[in-house]
This record gives sequence, C-alpha cells and structure tokens, in this order.
Amino acid sequence: MANLIHLVRHAEVHNPQHLVYGRLPQFGLSERGRRQAIEASRYLAGQPIVAVWSSPLERALQTASTISARHGLPVRVDENLTEWALSDLWAGIVWEDLPERRPGELEAYLAHPWDLPFSPESLQELGDRMTSAIKAINERHTEGDVVIVSHQDPVQVARLVLTGTPLSTQHTDKPKHATVHTFQPSSDWKEAARYDPEDQEAFPPA
Repeated sequence: MANLIHLVRHAEVHNPQHLVYGRLPQFGLSERGRRQAIEASRYLAGQPIVAVWSSPLERALQTASTISARHGLPVRVDENLTEWALSDLWAGIVWEDLPERRPGELEAYLAHPWDLPFSPESLQELGDRMTSAIKAINERHTEGDVVIVSHQDPVQVARLVLTGTPLSTQHTDKPKHATVHTFQPSSDWKEAARYDPEDQEAFPPA
C-alpha cells in the first residue's frame, strides 16, 4: 500500500453564470482556481509522490495536472472518481433557480443528503464507489505517496466512509477548493493532516 493518500478537491471553477455544472464538459479552473492549484502543488512538492489520479472532469484534470507537473508524472484517470450522479439532475440550471426548477430537491439535499429517493445514486452508493476506487488505487502502489483529485461531495463522503464517520455529517466541515486531505492507509484509515491553500498553512484535522 502507499505511504500516504492525499485526497484533493479540485480548485475553483470559472462559472460566471453560477450554473450547476455537475458532469458537464468545459468547466475549467478560474484564475483564482489556478492559483489555488499551484499552492496545493507547492504544498505537495516535497512529498514522495509516485502517482497522481484524477476524476475525468476538466476541473479535476487541470488541478491534478498542476500537481503532477512538479513530480514529472502523468495524470491517471479513474472514472469512479467523478462527480456525484445527483448533479446530473441539476446540470445546466442556475443555482438560484433550482428551488423552482426542481422543487424540494435542493432543500432535501441540504437537510438530509443521505436520504434522497430522487437521486440516481445514493450518498451511500457514492461513498462505496469512491472508497472502492481509493482502496484499489492504494493497492496498486506499494511505496511512496499517491494524490487523488475528485469533487466536493465525493471527497467528503469518502472521508466519512473511510474513517467510519456517520453520513449524517456530510455537510459538516466540507472540503474547500484545492484542499488536501492526507490519510494513512490501513485497516483503520485516519486523516493525518489537512492543507487549505486559502489559509496558507497545514493543520491537523479537528
């Protein structure tokens, strides 16, 4: 297994229309997002990174490419690291229009994301998909550190499932843009550190 797994949420996206972009193509990083990705790459520059894996979506690939470039590594893509399928229902809709266009769904997501009968993928299914992908990637690398870049809800639910934390805390302390969550892989996964580029400092998780 890898020494450490660095689970990263992609950096900020250029989205002036404030759309739900979900799995839509051609949503890349904003100027601020590019700076965030650079800061995350600087933080990881001194780590013995042997592989960088990413969701297939552009914003994640751009973040992963910024990190991988410092280590002279290619970006490997795993489709299972992609965005939550729930977002397919909302893709292309302005966030502020969601309550009218999809009545009750955003409210349900904010109140109880673990119980959304209308979603094509449940939160538990998302967690199972993400953790299966993370553990499979971990098993492929017998030494060094591995970076995995994904999206906010997928990263968050992976953190919960890996550490045995209730899904009811899905909206608590969610990953910010380009935040790095570092795990020590084992039978009992633990989050060992966290780095937020906006804070310019690493700190142990609460």
